[in-house]
Amino acid sequence: MPITREFSLDAKYRQERGVVFLSGIQALVRLPLDQHRADRRRGLATATLISGYRGSPLGGFDLTLERNQPLLREHNVVFISGLNEDLGATAVFGSQLANVFPQPKYDGVLGMWYGKGPGVDRTGDIFKHANFAGIGKHGGVLALGGDDPLSKSSTLPTHSEVAFYDALFPVLFPGSVQEILDLGRLGFELSRYSGLWVGFKIVTNVADEIGTAEVAAERVQIVDPGFEFEGAPWRHTQNPLLLPPYGLEMEREIHYGRLEAAKAFAAVNGINRIAVDTSDAWLGLVAAGKTYYDLREALRELGLDDAALGRHGIRILKVGMLFPMEPGIVRQFARGLEEILVVEEKRSFVELFVRDVLYNDTVHPRVVGKHDEQGRPLVPANGELDADRIAQLVASRLERKLHLGSITARVALLEALRERPQPITLARQPYFCSGCPHNRSTTVPDGSMAAAGIGCHGMALSMPERRTMGITHMGGEGAQWVGMAPFSNMPHMFQNLGAND
Repeated sequence: MPITREFSLDAKYRQERGVVFLSGIQALVRLPLDQHRADRRRGLATATLISGYRGSPLGGFDLTLERNQPLLREHNVVFISGLNEDLGATAVFGSQLANVFPQPKYDGVLGMWYGKGPGVDRTGDIFKHANFAGIGKHGGVLALGGDDPLSKSSTLPTHSEVAFYDALFPVLFPGSVQEILDLGRLGFELSRYSGLWVGFKIVTNVADEIGTAEVAAERVQIVDPGFEFEGAPWRHTQNPLLLPPYGLEMEREIHYGRLEAAKAFAAVNGINRIAVDTSDAWLGLVAAGKTYYDLREALRELGLDDAALGRHGIRILKVGMLFPMEPGIVRQFARGLEEILVVEEKRSFVELFVRDVLYNDTVHPRVVGKHDEQGRPLVPANGELDADRIAQLVASRLERKLHLGSITARVALLEALRERPQPITLARQPYFCSGCPHNRSTTVPDGSMAAAGIGCHGMALSMPERRTMGITHMGGEGAQWVGMAPFSNMPHMFQNLGAND
């Protein structure tokens, strides 16, 4: 008789031990449920408010939440879609004030905000106010920043860690479905401990990833770092009254208390770790999030597994918290190295903090990243890094000391492919999904035209009947055309968009 196993489609959310199969977006939905389970085991009754504004790569987050309302109610999770990102963040800010009212219903309320890169940018004011005010008792906030490094569905490529840094948020960067669950739990606990909102960087490939993850009550063990501030055990202050002098007091606490508490939390809970610890290494490689896994794939393509890395004197630091940079792990990692290569997408970020930690040390390795020691460009600041690009970058540093056939052969192959790219033999014309409102909203009235926007409605550009467009100006007498031209003569950034979109 065949063996049957009980299975349900919501096992990805309900199963509390073993292996689950889920996407990055589904892992984000499961995350507050896991936090509630952990709180319940401690005897805490907590709730969660989720609000924000959709946009790729987090465009399906709100839809997935809406489809699982009964499950959310079981865990006291309330989802309110924001009219815009600012109002969503304001609502989440309010969730942290529940404890200041008399007779609160819960021991604590967690918050989760979400938005894509432009939404992170526009919400800076409320982020700063909410962060200064602090976290409620037994609360904690994760701010999910959806980043689109290749600008697949955005007018501009994005990397939100800089905006989170400006708001003085600790920034975590998961690189897989598993890390969304693990780092997400650590993120909530980091926020609760430090008193700061925590930025959670989600890039397109991680949001869209589908894979397995291990779940268990004991998988994430939270360690209290025992941090002390001004001679007393650490306890952050919550004060939503931000007029002087209170805002100045909160500023002082953030810089000398909360951010230092975040470093201490990261240190004892292993958020940053030395992934390959070669004792007599000469070269150190540093990467975070998705880029870390691309780096490891690049090394394998060069014939360098963990054993080979050890033989050839290479050490690797895996960064989970981009800011504030925990100095102890950086110094431990840098000990004895000649050079550190920081591999990261977009502008320098981790590289700056690594160099800052080491600069005043009497002996420290050379730190390169966006530029080499001669000031020449090294790691590209544009586009997206993949394993092939990283393999060539790392090889350029390795070949100064190592002469391995596997490295030479792989680099030669990559250069040949770049010089003679393979033709695309199969192309699929993009088109609207069945029932998509953009199919109708991009049809404008006869004699009318419409201009640019962001989103999948850009596929209207490939539809011959919608290829002529212009630009309008709204004046006192209504819409006036100030320019028009066939689409073929317009910049690609302009997208044919209907008035109702």
